[in-house]
Amino acid sequence: MQTVSKDERTWGMLAHLSSLSGYVGIPFGNIIGPLVIWLIKKDQSWFVDDQGKESLNFQISIIIYALIAGVLTLVLIGLVLLLVIWVGGIVLTIMGTLKANEGIQYRYPFTIRLIK
Repeated sequence: MQTVSKDERTWGMLAHLSSLSGYVGIPFGNIIGPLVIWLIKKDQSWFVDDQGKESLNFQISIIIYALIAGVLTLVLIGLVLLLVIWVGGIVLTIMGTLKANEGIQYRYPFTIRLIK
């Protein structure tokens, strides 16, 4: 396993943490934040490249799951699913942020890996 510098850990952490901007009212902030960090730093650090892609894949997956749950609101189960997706997204993002800050490659559960 390669050593991860403090700077790489910080940028990896920011790739996860920046996705929380979408939860506080910035439209598509959950995608734009990790995307910007990943595009800027992906060629400079394998760790930031990995964690940026991981964060992006998770946030895209969350959007897909929320759209499906939105359709399921027609049968009422969607409201519960939307709440679970929202809370789960925040909790897992915080977990990813903490792990990246420790220099650990975090893998989100339930993630569709679209960006490889």
